[in-house]
Amino acid sequence: MSELKNIQVPVMADLFARGEKPEVLFWVGCAGSFDERYKRVTHDMIRILDKVGISYAVLGPEESCTGDPAKRAGNEFLFQMQAIQNIEVLNAYEVKRIVTACPHCFNTIKNEYPDLGGNYEVQHHSQFLQELIDSGKLSIEGGAFKGKKITFHDSCYLGRANEIYEAPRKVIEALDADLVEMKRCRTNGLCCGAGGAQMFKEPEKGNKDINIERTEEALSTGAGIIASGCPFCLTMMSDGVKNKNKEEEVKVLDIAELLSQGLGLKP
Repeated sequence: MSELKNIQVPVMADLFARGEKPEVLFWVGCAGSFDERYKRVTHDMIRILDKVGISYAVLGPEESCTGDPAKRAGNEFLFQMQAIQNIEVLNAYEVKRIVTACPHCFNTIKNEYPDLGGNYEVQHHSQFLQELIDSGKLSIEGGAFKGKKITFHDSCYLGRANEIYEAPRKVIEALDADLVEMKRCRTNGLCCGAGGAQMFKEPEKGNKDINIERTEEALSTGAGIIASGCPFCLTMMSDGVKNKNKEEEVKVLDIAELLSQGLGLKP
Protein backbone atom coordinates (compact mmCIF):
# COMPACT_ATOMS: atom_id res chain seq x y z
CA MET A 1 0.00 0.00 0.00
CA SER A 2 1.03 3.59 -0.59
CA GLU A 3 -0.39 6.46 1.46
CA LEU A 4 -2.22 9.62 0.40
CA LYS A 5 -3.46 11.98 3.13
CA ASN A 6 -4.69 9.12 5.32
CA ILE A 7 -6.01 7.18 2.31
CA GLN A 8 -4.49 3.77 1.72
CA VAL A 9 -4.05 3.36 -2.04
CA PRO A 10 -4.35 -0.33 -3.02
CA VAL A 11 -1.56 -1.72 -5.21
CA MET A 12 -2.51 -4.48 -7.63
CA ALA A 13 0.29 -6.85 -6.62
CA ASP A 14 -0.81 -6.76 -2.97
CA LEU A 15 -4.46 -7.42 -3.79
CA PHE A 16 -3.66 -10.17 -6.27
CA ALA A 17 -1.47 -11.91 -3.69
CA ARG A 18 -4.54 -12.06 -1.43
CA GLY A 19 -6.69 -13.42 -4.23
CA GLU A 20 -8.58 -10.14 -4.71
CA LYS A 21 -9.48 -8.61 -8.07
CA PRO A 22 -10.47 -4.93 -8.00
CA GLU A 23 -13.28 -3.71 -10.23
CA VAL A 24 -11.16 -0.87 -11.64
CA LEU A 25 -7.49 -0.42 -12.39
CA PHE A 26 -6.62 3.27 -12.19
CA TRP A 27 -3.90 3.89 -14.78
CA VAL A 28 -1.97 6.85 -13.37
CA GLY A 29 0.23 7.63 -16.39
CA CYS A 30 3.62 9.35 -16.56
CA ALA A 31 2.26 12.85 -15.93
CA GLY A 32 0.09 11.70 -13.05
CA SER A 33 3.08 9.96 -11.50
CA PHE A 34 5.94 12.41 -12.04
CA ASP A 35 4.64 15.88 -12.98
CA GLU A 36 4.22 17.92 -9.80
CA ARG A 37 1.20 19.78 -11.16
CA TYR A 38 -0.62 16.73 -12.46
CA LYS A 39 0.00 14.72 -9.30
CA ARG A 40 -2.75 16.89 -7.82
CA VAL A 41 -5.17 15.42 -10.37
CA THR A 42 -4.09 11.91 -9.37
CA HIS A 43 -4.68 12.76 -5.73
CA ASP A 44 -8.17 14.06 -6.48
CA MET A 45 -9.07 10.95 -8.49
CA ILE A 46 -7.94 8.81 -5.54
CA ARG A 47 -10.06 10.90 -3.16
CA ILE A 48 -13.09 10.42 -5.42
CA LEU A 49 -12.49 6.67 -5.76
CA ASP A 50 -12.14 6.41 -2.00
CA LYS A 51 -15.33 8.41 -1.40
CA VAL A 52 -17.53 6.22 -3.61
CA GLY A 53 -16.05 3.07 -2.11
CA ILE A 54 -15.39 1.42 -5.46
CA SER A 55 -12.93 -1.48 -5.55
CA TYR A 56 -9.81 -0.18 -7.32
CA ALA A 57 -6.05 -0.49 -7.45
CA VAL A 58 -2.99 1.02 -9.12
CA LEU A 59 -0.04 -0.85 -10.61
CA GLY A 60 2.43 1.28 -8.67
CA PRO A 61 6.06 0.54 -9.66
CA GLU A 62 4.89 -2.02 -12.24
CA GLU A 63 3.25 0.68 -14.38
CA SER A 64 5.34 1.91 -17.31
CA CYS A 65 4.80 4.46 -20.07
CA THR A 66 2.16 3.26 -22.54
CA GLY A 67 4.56 4.02 -25.41
CA ASP A 68 2.42 6.81 -26.84
CA PRO A 69 5.21 9.43 -27.07
CA ALA A 70 7.53 6.94 -28.75
CA LYS A 71 4.89 5.97 -31.31
CA ARG A 72 3.94 9.58 -32.13
CA ALA A 73 7.64 10.43 -32.53
CA GLY A 74 7.97 7.58 -35.06
CA ASN A 75 9.72 4.94 -32.94
CA GLU A 76 7.39 1.98 -33.49
CA PHE A 77 9.94 -0.50 -32.14
CA LEU A 78 10.19 1.25 -28.77
CA PHE A 79 6.41 1.63 -28.63
CA GLN A 80 5.86 -2.10 -29.09
CA MET A 81 8.49 -2.93 -26.45
CA GLN A 82 6.78 -0.66 -23.92
CA ALA A 83 3.28 -1.79 -24.87
CA ILE A 84 4.02 -5.51 -24.69
CA GLN A 85 5.65 -5.08 -21.29
CA ASN A 86 2.51 -3.37 -19.98
CA ILE A 87 0.19 -5.89 -21.60
CA GLU A 88 2.06 -8.78 -19.96
CA VAL A 89 1.61 -7.14 -16.56
CA LEU A 90 -2.07 -6.32 -17.13
CA ASN A 91 -2.89 -9.78 -18.42
CA ALA A 92 -1.03 -11.44 -15.55
CA TYR A 93 -3.35 -9.60 -13.16
CA GLU A 94 -6.38 -10.46 -15.31
CA VAL A 95 -7.32 -6.78 -15.61
CA LYS A 96 -10.68 -6.14 -17.25
CA ARG A 97 -11.45 -2.45 -16.71
CA ILE A 98 -9.04 0.49 -16.84
CA VAL A 99 -9.72 4.14 -15.98
CA THR A 100 -7.16 6.85 -16.77
CA ALA A 101 -7.06 10.65 -16.57
CA CYS A 102 -4.82 10.92 -19.65
CA PRO A 103 -6.40 10.87 -23.14
CA HIS A 104 -3.07 9.76 -24.62
CA CYS A 105 -2.95 6.71 -22.33
CA PHE A 106 -6.66 6.16 -22.95
CA ASN A 107 -6.33 6.24 -26.73
CA THR A 108 -3.25 4.01 -26.81
CA ILE A 109 -4.55 1.31 -24.46
CA LYS A 110 -8.05 1.36 -25.96
CA ASN A 111 -7.21 1.46 -29.65
CA GLU A 112 -3.66 0.19 -30.09
CA TYR A 113 -3.08 -2.41 -27.38
CA PRO A 114 -5.69 -4.86 -28.79
CA ASP A 115 -3.45 -5.51 -31.82
CA LEU A 116 -0.72 -6.63 -29.41
CA GLY A 117 -2.91 -8.84 -27.22
CA GLY A 118 -4.23 -6.30 -24.72
CA ASN A 119 -8.04 -6.23 -24.67
CA TYR A 120 -9.65 -4.19 -21.91
CA GLU A 121 -12.63 -1.97 -21.20
CA VAL A 122 -10.95 1.44 -21.13
CA GLN A 123 -12.56 4.66 -19.87
CA HIS A 124 -11.31 8.22 -19.71
CA HIS A 125 -11.89 9.62 -16.25
CA SER A 126 -14.51 12.04 -17.59
CA GLN A 127 -16.63 9.06 -18.70
CA PHE A 128 -16.07 7.33 -15.38
CA LEU A 129 -16.96 10.44 -13.35
CA GLN A 130 -20.06 11.08 -15.43
CA GLU A 131 -21.09 7.47 -14.82
CA LEU A 132 -20.70 7.93 -11.06
CA ILE A 133 -22.82 11.10 -11.16
CA ASP A 134 -25.52 9.58 -13.38
CA SER A 135 -25.77 6.48 -11.17
CA GLY A 136 -26.20 8.61 -8.06
CA LYS A 137 -22.98 7.37 -6.46
CA LEU A 138 -21.76 10.97 -6.45
CA SER A 139 -24.06 13.83 -5.56
CA ILE A 140 -22.84 17.41 -5.55
CA GLU A 141 -24.19 19.84 -3.00
CA GLY A 142 -23.18 23.28 -1.86
CA GLY A 143 -22.88 25.00 -5.24
CA ALA A 144 -19.15 25.81 -5.03
CA PHE A 145 -19.19 26.71 -8.72
CA LYS A 146 -22.74 28.05 -9.03
CA GLY A 147 -22.81 30.95 -11.48
CA LYS A 148 -19.11 30.68 -12.30
CA LYS A 149 -18.12 30.67 -15.97
CA ILE A 150 -16.15 27.61 -17.06
CA THR A 151 -14.95 26.86 -20.59
CA PHE A 152 -13.81 23.36 -21.58
CA HIS A 153 -10.87 22.70 -23.87
CA ASP A 154 -11.33 19.55 -25.97
CA SER A 155 -8.28 17.32 -26.00
CA CYS A 156 -7.53 16.00 -29.50
CA TYR A 157 -7.24 12.38 -28.34
CA LEU A 158 -10.40 12.61 -26.28
CA GLY A 159 -12.47 14.58 -28.77
CA ARG A 160 -11.72 14.13 -32.44
CA ALA A 161 -9.83 10.85 -32.03
CA ASN A 162 -12.44 9.13 -29.85
CA GLU A 163 -15.54 11.36 -30.19
CA ILE A 164 -15.94 11.94 -26.45
CA TYR A 165 -17.41 15.39 -26.09
CA GLU A 166 -20.35 15.13 -23.71
CA ALA A 167 -18.86 13.34 -20.69
CA PRO A 168 -16.58 16.16 -19.47
CA ARG A 169 -19.28 18.73 -20.15
CA LYS A 170 -21.82 16.71 -18.16
CA VAL A 171 -19.43 16.70 -15.21
CA ILE A 172 -19.07 20.50 -15.43
CA GLU A 173 -22.84 20.94 -15.72
CA ALA A 174 -23.32 18.80 -12.60
CA LEU A 175 -21.33 21.46 -10.73
CA ASP A 176 -24.11 23.94 -11.56
CA ALA A 177 -21.56 26.09 -13.38
CA ASP A 178 -22.14 28.25 -16.44
CA LEU A 179 -20.48 26.36 -19.29
CA VAL A 180 -19.35 28.75 -22.03
CA GLU A 181 -17.94 27.36 -25.26
CA MET A 182 -14.97 28.62 -27.22
CA LYS A 183 -15.49 29.52 -30.88
CA ARG A 184 -13.60 26.37 -31.88
CA CYS A 185 -14.85 23.44 -29.83
CA ARG A 186 -16.00 19.84 -30.08
CA THR A 187 -15.38 18.49 -33.62
CA ASN A 188 -13.83 21.83 -34.56
CA GLY A 189 -11.64 22.07 -31.47
CA LEU A 190 -8.10 23.44 -31.72
CA CYS A 191 -5.08 21.47 -30.50
CA CYS A 192 -3.26 22.86 -27.45
CA GLY A 193 0.02 22.42 -29.32
CA ALA A 194 1.42 19.46 -27.36
CA GLY A 195 0.09 16.49 -29.35
CA GLY A 196 2.11 14.25 -31.64
CA ALA A 197 5.08 14.30 -29.21
CA GLN A 198 5.35 18.09 -29.67
CA MET A 199 5.22 18.33 -25.87
CA PHE A 200 8.85 17.26 -25.73
CA LYS A 201 10.42 19.68 -28.20
CA GLU A 202 10.55 23.36 -28.98
CA PRO A 203 7.96 24.59 -31.51
CA GLU A 204 8.92 25.37 -35.08
CA LYS A 205 9.30 29.02 -36.00
CA GLY A 206 6.07 30.86 -36.71
CA ASN A 207 4.05 33.95 -35.89
CA LYS A 208 2.41 32.54 -32.76
CA ASP A 209 2.56 29.39 -30.63
CA ILE A 210 -0.59 27.28 -30.82
CA ASN A 211 -1.13 27.28 -27.07
CA ILE A 212 -1.16 31.08 -27.08
CA GLU A 213 -3.77 31.10 -29.86
CA ARG A 214 -5.88 28.61 -27.91
CA THR A 215 -5.49 30.49 -24.64
CA GLU A 216 -6.65 33.69 -26.32
CA GLU A 217 -9.79 31.88 -27.46
CA ALA A 218 -10.41 30.63 -23.92
CA LEU A 219 -9.88 34.05 -22.38
CA SER A 220 -12.25 35.65 -24.90
CA THR A 221 -15.14 33.65 -23.40
CA GLY A 222 -14.82 35.57 -20.16
CA ALA A 223 -14.51 32.33 -18.19
CA GLY A 224 -12.71 32.38 -14.87
CA ILE A 225 -11.83 28.70 -15.18
CA ILE A 226 -10.41 26.81 -18.15
CA ALA A 227 -11.27 23.14 -17.67
CA SER A 228 -9.18 20.34 -19.13
CA GLY A 229 -9.19 16.56 -19.22
CA CYS A 230 -5.58 16.02 -20.31
CA PRO A 231 -2.18 16.58 -18.64
CA PHE A 232 -0.63 17.91 -21.87
CA CYS A 233 -3.49 20.36 -22.39
CA LEU A 234 -3.39 21.43 -18.74
CA THR A 235 0.30 22.28 -19.07
CA MET A 236 -0.04 24.13 -22.38
CA MET A 237 -3.09 26.13 -21.31
CA SER A 238 -1.47 26.99 -17.97
CA ASP A 239 1.60 28.25 -19.81
CA GLY A 240 -0.66 30.29 -22.09
CA VAL A 241 -2.42 31.90 -19.13
CA LYS A 242 0.96 32.74 -17.58
CA ASN A 243 2.08 34.25 -20.89
CA LYS A 244 -0.93 36.57 -20.70
CA ASN A 245 -0.26 37.38 -17.02
CA LYS A 246 -3.73 36.14 -16.07
CA GLU A 247 -2.79 33.56 -13.42
CA GLU A 248 -4.57 35.46 -10.65
CA GLU A 249 -7.79 35.90 -12.63
CA VAL A 250 -8.06 32.64 -14.58
CA LYS A 251 -7.44 29.14 -13.24
CA VAL A 252 -6.69 26.07 -15.35
CA LEU A 253 -8.08 22.95 -13.69
CA ASP A 254 -8.69 19.32 -14.57
CA ILE A 255 -12.30 18.14 -14.30
CA ALA A 256 -11.29 15.79 -11.46
CA GLU A 257 -10.06 18.81 -9.52
CA LEU A 258 -13.31 20.65 -10.19
CA LEU A 259 -15.36 17.68 -9.06
CA SER A 260 -13.22 17.17 -5.98
CA GLN A 261 -13.75 20.81 -5.00
CA GLY A 262 -17.46 20.51 -5.72
CA LEU A 263 -17.64 17.50 -3.41
CA GLY A 264 -15.68 19.27 -0.70
CA LEU A 265 -12.85 16.71 -0.83
CA LYS A 266 -9.98 19.18 -1.07
CA PRO A 267 -7.65 18.90 1.96
